[in-house]
Amino acid sequence: MNIRPSTPDTPPESRLPATSRRSMLFGTAAAGAALLATGCTSNENNDDADTDSAGAEVADDKPGKKVTIGFAGPQADHGWLNAITTQAKKRAGKYQDVTLEATEGSNDNATQVGQVETLINKKVDVLVVLPADGKALTQVGLKAMRAGIPVVNLDRVFSSQQAYRCWIGGDNYGMGLNAGHYIGEQLKDKKSAKVVELAGIDNLELTRQRTKGFDDALENYPNVKKVARQAAEFTVESGQQKMSELLQAQRSFDALWNHDDDQGVGAERAIKQAGRDEFFMVGGAGSKRVMQAIKDGDSVIKATVLYPPTMAASAIDLARALGQGKGIAGMAEYEIPAQVTLYSAVVTEKNVEEYLPIGFT
Repeated sequence: MNIRPSTPDTPPESRLPATSRRSMLFGTAAAGAALLATGCTSNENNDDADTDSAGAEVADDKPGKKVTIGFAGPQADHGWLNAITTQAKKRAGKYQDVTLEATEGSNDNATQVGQVETLINKKVDVLVVLPADGKALTQVGLKAMRAGIPVVNLDRVFSSQQAYRCWIGGDNYGMGLNAGHYIGEQLKDKKSAKVVELAGIDNLELTRQRTKGFDDALENYPNVKKVARQAAEFTVESGQQKMSELLQAQRSFDALWNHDDDQGVGAERAIKQAGRDEFFMVGGAGSKRVMQAIKDGDSVIKATVLYPPTMAASAIDLARALGQGKGIAGMAEYEIPAQVTLYSAVVTEKNVEEYLPIGFT
């Protein structure tokens, strides 16, 4: 994870990734989740806690003050979203002092607002909310904060920073940046290399940020040119259709970046139907299926760039710390940070064994 200073009302994914504190705090997404779980700093006196150099007391996994966490996310109609819900429930179940009140999940904004309002009326101690639409859910986030219930805003950011105490999520710009650098490094010695991009939904800011990061990275490799781009819809069907169009338009190319491993299922079908294998493919988000393909080494897929669903587990850790009035280990501050941005690691054959446990299905 990277921890950034807060910038009011500015979506975190629109800013460049900070890297200076990455090695000090968290090595990988999985390790980041673990650190948040196992190390918290407290203002309270506790003879059993360790103490860091600043005098802040560091707690462990031992049960503390009981905390009821309300969790509301979109409908789990996508592999990544299903993993988000699974990660949150699994993490909450780890703690004897945490009670999780989870909603069924909905992509309808009005329904999700109602679900969050129900959690507010139940007087949960902390809320973790991954909004179907950040702007549409902002008012109910504000309502919770005004009711004295701190909100951990997960990934899709509210339009006002007053609607949440802490934001945690992925780095869409960094995802594109790291995909571009990986591809550029593989092709840096090839004259006039060509790449194509299978993007996600074009009217989403996250898609635009992923493309911008990718394009910015490729500028470092003058011999590499992006010759085509198609926007799919994060579905298998759209991935197959748009990939077919790319293959028909481009008689040959050297690399493909696909923004999303779920839509990549369709893209792979189109590739097999066309009988093409002159290029290598880089996926996005980090599904277990793609990681296994990387490990097996028998397809065009050579890497995937993480958008780790472990952020939901870390969101539960942050909510627990908030409810208990604690901070996190690895920092001198007594409070949890205002924003936590996960790092988009590139998974290849060299490190796939490390990341397979957090791949989503």
